[in-house]
Amino acid sequence: MLFNSLNFAIFLPIVFILYWFATKGNLKLQNILLLVSSYFFYACWDWRFMFLLIFSTLLDYFTGIKIHEATNKRNKLFWLWLSIGVNLGFLGVFKYYNFFAASFADGLSLLGFKANFGTLQVILPVGISFYTFHGLSYVIDLYKNRIKPERNFIDYSLFVSFFPLLVAGPIERATHLLPQILKKREFDYSKAVDGLRQILWGLFKKIVIADNCATLVNQIFGSYETQSGSTLLLGAVLFAFQIYGDFSGYSDIALGTARLFGIELLRNFAFPYFSRDIAEFWRRWHISLTTWFRDYLYIPLGGSRGGKWQAIRNTFIIFIVSGFWHGANWTFLAWGTFHAFLFLPLLLLQKNRKNTNSVADGRLFPNMKEVMQITSTFLLVVVGWIFFRAETFGKALDYIGKLFDKSLLTIPTYSVGQSKTIFFIVLLILIEWLQRNKKHGLELSSINNHFIKWSIYYALIAVILEFGANSQSFIYFQF
Repeated sequence: MLFNSLNFAIFLPIVFILYWFATKGNLKLQNILLLVSSYFFYACWDWRFMFLLIFSTLLDYFTGIKIHEATNKRNKLFWLWLSIGVNLGFLGVFKYYNFFAASFADGLSLLGFKANFGTLQVILPVGISFYTFHGLSYVIDLYKNRIKPERNFIDYSLFVSFFPLLVAGPIERATHLLPQILKKREFDYSKAVDGLRQILWGLFKKIVIADNCATLVNQIFGSYETQSGSTLLLGAVLFAFQIYGDFSGYSDIALGTARLFGIELLRNFAFPYFSRDIAEFWRRWHISLTTWFRDYLYIPLGGSRGGKWQAIRNTFIIFIVSGFWHGANWTFLAWGTFHAFLFLPLLLLQKNRKNTNSVADGRLFPNMKEVMQITSTFLLVVVGWIFFRAETFGKALDYIGKLFDKSLLTIPTYSVGQSKTIFFIVLLILIEWLQRNKKHGLELSSINNHFIKWSIYYALIAVILEFGANSQSFIYFQF
């Protein structure tokens, strides 16, 4: 069931009405309703993968209790690694087995050996990377004594499977979400209205920005061999806004939907394309994943406490693992490695925490230095997105090589469709620039004129309906 589908438009109001009226404020009934709704939401993709989701939930639920009850460190470690091993094992089989099998066979062929490893004809379970990380954070936090085990299986299952975040995040922590699940929730009109605004803004970014960009991006990347450098640059820039509109749009819908039920999810995006350096970009892009790797991988590896060489090693590890998390392809590993090299100078010069405030804070316009910083950072990110979008590592390099041809200085291939898309991208940039100190682009708390507010709402609804018939699936569902 897609957020941008008619089915979800019917599903959400039904669950909302039952949640606030049929349960009569009973927390137990509310959680049962949300869990059943979440399982129904997930089963709409493929009911067979429900068994994997439930098994993963049971595994972490019971190993979590065993970790807490263990009387010595050895037993705690046993149950911790059992959970980690099984979870990553399932993730490895479904997501990475074919990649490793093919890569190993290719490596042997280079040495003169012929090998033919069988591949698995399986579909990647939607959301497996996300709910696996939910469970891993839970058992690791238990081992670190940051939380106590949740013995109510319904409540724990809801933490893992809450439908707004189930298939594409944000990646939640038990320390943040479980307390909200266990606490009585009362309807808050202002939060619900703001949640609807965020849903509307997310739909605009997904349907109007991302899906329009997708059509043009597919055309350019699909025939990149015959395109001019300027057209290839346009294609890469359009993909940057496609993936931003697609993924941040999903996150906005998820956060807004959760707010309708009195639950606050972790923020996942904070206007990343206004970043002044790569370090700031990663503090603003896919925040829940970035902080997950920081807390559960980078810091346990020693972070930067052991000196520069350890900091460099750990930085490359988290960026490469982050790339590999996105998919079993050398292109994602190249994307992660590329960003590690971009991050490295800031780390060595100790400037990776330089830009922690909003750009042009307290001012309407950025100064020339900030404009240059934002532009250069964005263009570097765009180059990285070419690896992310390309089908193979070789095609990515070929695309970049053709991009930096002398034809880069020519006028790109132009069409009416591109002009409409570019208009909406400019509109997106202007609105988010004005809202860069807010939680989302449609947080209109500073506008008191109801006519202006409703004019904005109706205008957004109109363009969403205009382009909604051609809406597509979300990019991050494949991860």
